[in-house]
Amino acid sequence: MAMSKMAPISMFFLKLLLIGLSAPQFIAGDDNHRFVYSGFADASLALDGTASVMPSGLLELTNGTAMSMGHAFYPAPLRLRHSPNGMIQSFSASFVFGIISIYYDLSSQGLTMLVAQSKDFTKAMPVQYLGLVNGSNNGNTTNHIFAVELDTWQNPEFGDINNNHIGININGLASVKSHPAGFFHDQNGTFKNLTLSSQEAMQVWVDYDREKTQIDVTMAPLDMATKPQQPTVSARYNLSVVLTDVAYIGFSSSTGRIDARHYVLGWSFAVNSPAPAFNLTMLPKLPRHHPKGRQSWVLEVVLPVATAVILLSLGAVAFILVRRHFRYSEVRDDWEVEFGPHRFLYKDLYHATGGFEDKNLLGVGGFGRVYKGVLPRSRLKIAVKRVSHDSKQGMKEFIAEIVSIGRLQNRNLVPLLGYCRRKGELLLVYEYMPNGSLDKCLHGKEDNTVLSWAQRFQIIKGIASGLLYLHEEWEKVVVHRDIKASNVLLDDEMNGRLGDFGLARLYDHGIDPQTTHVVGTIGYLAPELARSGNATPPTDVFSFGMFVLEVICGQRPVNHQNTQDSQLMLVDWVIDNVQKESFCDAVDARLKGRFDVGEAYLTIKIGLLCSHPFANARPSMRQVMQYLDGEIEPPELSSEALVVMQNEGFEPYIISYPVSTTSIGTMSHISEGR
Repeated sequence: MAMSKMAPISMFFLKLLLIGLSAPQFIAGDDNHRFVYSGFADASLALDGTASVMPSGLLELTNGTAMSMGHAFYPAPLRLRHSPNGMIQSFSASFVFGIISIYYDLSSQGLTMLVAQSKDFTKAMPVQYLGLVNGSNNGNTTNHIFAVELDTWQNPEFGDINNNHIGININGLASVKSHPAGFFHDQNGTFKNLTLSSQEAMQVWVDYDREKTQIDVTMAPLDMATKPQQPTVSARYNLSVVLTDVAYIGFSSSTGRIDARHYVLGWSFAVNSPAPAFNLTMLPKLPRHHPKGRQSWVLEVVLPVATAVILLSLGAVAFILVRRHFRYSEVRDDWEVEFGPHRFLYKDLYHATGGFEDKNLLGVGGFGRVYKGVLPRSRLKIAVKRVSHDSKQGMKEFIAEIVSIGRLQNRNLVPLLGYCRRKGELLLVYEYMPNGSLDKCLHGKEDNTVLSWAQRFQIIKGIASGLLYLHEEWEKVVVHRDIKASNVLLDDEMNGRLGDFGLARLYDHGIDPQTTHVVGTIGYLAPELARSGNATPPTDVFSFGMFVLEVICGQRPVNHQNTQDSQLMLVDWVIDNVQKESFCDAVDARLKGRFDVGEAYLTIKIGLLCSHPFANARPSMRQVMQYLDGEIEPPELSSEALVVMQNEGFEPYIISYPVSTTSIGTMSHISEGR
């Protein structure tokens, strides 16, 4: 009887002991600036974005959501100075991390451990900015940020050395010093590479010496017994001029379009002493996409059987391989090596589209046929455009431009994933947009294709935001040159994305672009293009203005009647309605009056201002976004201005090219990069 009563008591104390071992340990020290987490169960971290603590105790910074970011901070502030304006004390930190991607050899962006003046990173951006800064404050000394980045994507605009590196960063994403990820052996000093996205846990040590003003960052596999003696990367930098009196320590991470997840398993920190060691047995485990039990079963059962079949079928396999070689042969030149992962295998594209069968045909245009498909390994839905090319002249420059455009990162652009070359054709690979083109929704004959006013207004704002990014916010100026409803595609949430960069050209900010060919689509071309042929941001703004009017009115820019000489110019028709103070009659009749009158009047004004015949009278895309966001009011359209717009239009240009949906011209060259 006594023993039976003692058993529950013993089990109770055993459970208390296990809970105590797994809980985070807080160690008293200099102002309590010493802690160690061997897992994060019950930890009171400050989290935002996609960051969360999983039931297993893993700190998950990103959860696979595309173009997202997450932050996790130690909740209490650090006081790294003994006195105001004094020197920053020496400190050490260590953490164990892991990156899980749906691909074994490709991941998206990365994570940082940082010390900053605030925990508020709401103005930071995801993707290449790692949730640390944004395009306007990157590198500013007022940021007061020290960070160590573990980056799995090469961003040339930040001077990244490759797509698998560790860097020491001050106030931004351009590393003071960086080095390929890995460690130096203590015995012989040789360097061993480590793949950050290998789905294996790795440990990082960060040490700052106030006397030497030196930062050392060391990394190693988790199963290595001791910390390597030689740091992976070091830099001399006085953090006393960077960090503020009160600072916070934590992590930031972000993703791009690839499903990648960033985890922290353990974390420790100390002032004026080495970071406390982890209890490795208590660290949570990284999740596995492919359980080891299943892999073992494959190795033990399936592999021997498959080997026997292969040995019996060598002759047949050899025949098949030779035939496949000719079926999937590609054109490859030596200069294409530098473009690396942007090149797709023709074999993968062939299988993805079912051999380019007609049932997968999405559309046919002046620049090729477009097919939908699903990549065999990643199951990513894609759209493949097949474009003919007969010579190698200008091909290197064209591919360089395509690859550069492929680095654009904006949610309002259709992502260009890469390319492939085969015999006399070029294949461009885009992310698939399930709801097709805006043109079909605007001009389709079925009632269920009518877009609501809220959807139209959101599409206009999205395309405006995308154009602002192209004109002002990317590293180069990108002039699209073919903005129209058929080049705006709709994603699964009916958001508009600007696509088809087949005519786009790039040049550096501050450079006067020179073009010798008129390109674009009749009805959307700015009048000055007929005179100079010069494609500039204002010519894009003109096309955007015509696009806005098309979305509002549900009519094409040039409506050709049954007789050859009868043409209705949309902009003239809208101006007539505005002059009669009946602008509501210009809104698409299929909406049956269900629209916001204030937004309709605002967008009609924006459409007319952008399609002004004089380039210097058009607003910039930044001003357009300010109009749409309600930050500033657009100027009113005076009667004189409306008369000028009607008298100075582009009728002579239309008469020369009487088909409004025709694209003209050829591809221009790419300007020299920075």
